[in-house]
Amino acid sequence: MHLDVLDLRAFYYRTKLGRAAQRALQDALRGLWPETRDLSVVGFGFAAPVLRPFLADARRVISLMPAQQGVMPWPVGAPNVAALVEETQWPIESDSVDRLIVAHGLETCDQPGALLDEIWRSLSGGGRVVFIVPNRSGLWAQRDVTPFGFGRPYSLGQMKALLGRHGLVPERHASALYAPPSHRRFWLQTAQVWEYIGRRFDPHLIAGALLVEA
Repeated sequence: MHLDVLDLRAFYYRTKLGRAAQRALQDALRGLWPETRDLSVVGFGFAAPVLRPFLADARRVISLMPAQQGVMPWPVGAPNVAALVEETQWPIESDSVDRLIVAHGLETCDQPGALLDEIWRSLSGGGRVVFIVPNRSGLWAQRDVTPFGFGRPYSLGQMKALLGRHGLVPERHASALYAPPSHRRFWLQTAQVWEYIGRRFDPHLIAGALLVEA
């Protein structure tokens, strides 16, 4: 099931829970990739909320959004770098992407195998990809109040097996979204505390999202 770009935009940019999720995912991703100077960084799915920090130092940033989802201009107030694409056929040269972020792209894709093959084609020889997916055992996948409650959630083992079947070698993983997916003030005010505790002890079984690097 593909989510609509308007619903995704409304969650991440117009709700306090979405903005808290955006910060948590950005922090977890930067923990994996602290330096992207002079690299080509591409996002697929709805990766815009986590791509913004890379605008400051990456050589090129592109946000690819699948036709089934729809596209929005991004970033706001700057030249547009977002493009509408077929989810398994990208207007990207082979071996040209240094860093790729797939967010709300794999779990909703109708042809995940073909998508992974397209990712493999696009990555450079030393390229890396991070998949941000709903955690099968986490609370966020159990409720449909956020985008992580839609599509196919994954366990860490399922992700590793899937990637391995398509020539992608899983190397590291991180987790995010440890607070419950609630709009209640208490959980929003303490969200950063839960993220700190989660990153420190890495109980990925309860995290809302998995970040798997390959």
